[in-house]
Amino acid sequence: MPNSQAGDEYKEKFRLAADANLEKEVEAALADVSVDQLYAFDKPRPTPSAESPSAQPGGAVRRGRVVSIGRDDVFIDLGGKSQGICSLLQFQEVKIGDEFDFNVDRYDEREGLLLLNRKGVVSGNVSWDNLEIGQVVEGTVTGMNKGGLEVDVKGMRAFMPAGQVDIYFQKDISTLIGQRLIAEVTQFDRHAKNLIISRRAVLEREKEAARQKLMAELAEGQTHRGVVRSVMDYGAFVDLGGVDGLLHVSEMSHRRGVHPSEFVKVGDLIDAKIIKLDKETGKMSLSLKQAMPDPWANIETRYPVGTALTGRVTRIESFGAFIEVEEGLEGLLPVSEMSWQRIRHPSDVVQEGDTIKLVVISMDPAQKRMSFSLKQAGPDPWSQVKEKYAVDTVVGGKVTRVVDFGAFVELEPGLEGLIHISELAANRVRAASDVVKPSQEVQVRILEIDKDARRISLSLRRAAEPVAPAVVAAPAAPVKKKKKPELRGGLDWNW
Repeated sequence: MPNSQAGDEYKEKFRLAADANLEKEVEAALADVSVDQLYAFDKPRPTPSAESPSAQPGGAVRRGRVVSIGRDDVFIDLGGKSQGICSLLQFQEVKIGDEFDFNVDRYDEREGLLLLNRKGVVSGNVSWDNLEIGQVVEGTVTGMNKGGLEVDVKGMRAFMPAGQVDIYFQKDISTLIGQRLIAEVTQFDRHAKNLIISRRAVLEREKEAARQKLMAELAEGQTHRGVVRSVMDYGAFVDLGGVDGLLHVSEMSHRRGVHPSEFVKVGDLIDAKIIKLDKETGKMSLSLKQAMPDPWANIETRYPVGTALTGRVTRIESFGAFIEVEEGLEGLLPVSEMSWQRIRHPSDVVQEGDTIKLVVISMDPAQKRMSFSLKQAGPDPWSQVKEKYAVDTVVGGKVTRVVDFGAFVELEPGLEGLIHISELAANRVRAASDVVKPSQEVQVRILEIDKDARRISLSLRRAAEPVAPAVVAAPAAPVKKKKKPELRGGLDWNW
């Protein structure tokens, strides 16, 4: 007894001072540990069996952390005593400490590790035994039936509904026969050997990941390349790589009154500018014309006033016609500048689609307005009217218009005269249309020419009269001088 007491006293000399916090942590850690477990700490640990919930394939998604990276495999810590291994090919970029979601493929008893597949990554060892909902598989399209595609997945016959083939509607899915596709398991029945897969689910997930990444980088004013996905009457939807934007018809071109199909079609690759972006709702507006050079830039130097040019008639209104000089550059041809003579409607002179020669007569770059003249593009027929036509001569012409007070006759393009109703016939005329009709060829006599007022008076009834000969005036008789009377009175030198 004394020796035992002395030994305890000796041990107390080398015992560390008690730490209350440390003792609490130790007690908490050993609270659920039995004495048998403490004595068996140095014995081999039992390996998890295939029946273990953590090892069974098709269980819940497990999240793990990368603890080691080998030449072909990545070692994953799933928490607790569970560890697994995943092929390095299923990672694009990976480093120690990264966390991912995994699906359990099976348990390798010899290695004592779970064989894992990354969630959303194609499973390499897929069979009826380890299938699970949401698993990503790869298969070859072998045929097509009324409802969709038949796919071979590792020897298993799978069905892909037509609506699950793509995000966007495909009119002809037979083009996919023979191709290898990546799809997601949506339904299966091991006993009935039924397997339904969806390629659309994979594409939507990829698009969403790309959309989130792209949305963080997008900003108003940027120009991005995209693919036209659909064309509507009001515009087109363009995919910029995961984010869809609306390209309104008003933003497709500087031209107006056009249909979207005139500029884009499904599948076209275009460069569009982001003009409006709402990152909260994901809505985006695009512009094609703002990504192009402004056609009105430096317009004063390219088309100064007086420039002769050629344009195309795009549309006709009652007040004139709109002329397109180049893409997005449009001006007005007023009705008053279409002809030297009076016209009723612009359609009498030009038609939509006509290509005509014009002269620039005014310009307002700030308001993006420009006007042209058609009549000034050619010679003025009134400049030499008196040299070409003499008063009282008979000439031919064509009736262009019949009005209440007479008829207008075109002597040559741009030169028109008026036959008053009183000059249509020798007798009284109730209506001018009783004597002449539009497009009728007539012979008329020129009564008067007013170059400054641009008026010519004509006569139809006098056209048959012979031209009066010129009257030659007789020479004037010499004027006899009166003889001065003799002066009376005064001196007479003859006396």
